Amino acid sequence: MVATAGLLTACAGGGGGEGGDDITIQFSSTQAESAPNFYCGMELFKDRIEEKDLGITVDLYPSSQLGPDAERVAGLQAGDSDMDLQEAGLASVYPQAGILGAAYVFDDVDHAFDWFDNDSEEFRASFNEETGLTIIDGWYYGTRTFSAKEPIRSPEDLRGMQIRFPDTPQYLANAEAMGANAVAVASEEVYVALQQGIADGQENPVVGTKSESYDELLDYVSLNDHQLSIHWVTIADQTLDAMTEEQREAVFETVKEIRPENRECVEQETQEILDEWKSSGELEVIEDVDRQAFISMAEEYFNDYYTGDDLEFYQSIRATAGSN
Repeated sequence: MVATAGLLTACAGGGGGEGGDDITIQFSSTQAESAPNFYCGMELFKDRIEEKDLGITVDLYPSSQLGPDAERVAGLQAGDSDMDLQEAGLASVYPQAGILGAAYVFDDVDHAFDWFDNDSEEFRASFNEETGLTIIDGWYYGTRTFSAKEPIRSPEDLRGMQIRFPDTPQYLANAEAMGANAVAVASEEVYVALQQGIADGQENPVVGTKSESYDELLDYVSLNDHQLSIHWVTIADQTLDAMTEEQREAVFETVKEIRPENRECVEQETQEILDEWKSSGELEVIEDVDRQAFISMAEEYFNDYYTGDDLEFYQSIRATAGSN
């Protein structure tokens, strides 16, 4: 909380907000309205900010209404929107941000949020300086797993399979790190790629696989849990500069207070979906996955793949594992 408050002061200290004018925040994401990070995140934020009666109105734009990730980041910088739930898109304006999505860089959710709260201040300050954007906090989206037409229990099972990964350098590196053959298509095209046999499977958190109806086309979900998927709640500095100090504090505090509620919501929804799949047989849930084989491959790969400051950043995150 101290680090977050300090960053808020640094980012917004030169801004306006003296007149107390009303402000409308355009808050966008890739999330469908059926996904927990919409109804247990974005909608909660809108309701709670507006009921504070501070002159803030929040307009929500889910389901990539304002474009795919990279376009929305550019829109934030250009002043076309104000807030966004971002993950891979941050790397389009600050490449080192992609490392936050490296396979197995975080051990679990507690590790990810402990790193954010206690060890991320230097990263966030540098990100802000380079981009004019501020990462307020993160909301848990789920842990990415493989779902496919065949079970995946070990890296060897990926041989010969075409798995959809997002078309970014980090995600494609994740595929290579785990021995997967990547089919790189945008999130808006995944269903068709699976339907037409362009891909044999895909990787997403369980809630994403369900909310996008990928489970209609696949037979197995394998709980290898290769990536902590965190949606970083990102806001344009020019939006912060247009707010009063009271409005800015309310935005930061509301985003942060939603984080544990959002996580609980996502974890509950994830378990309910897995239970439903197990009982219905719609998808077979593969739990006997050799995660250590995947972890060892990924660590060996990334310690060679990254160089210079990127390697130092990756290793600094891994060094915090087990400290939460």
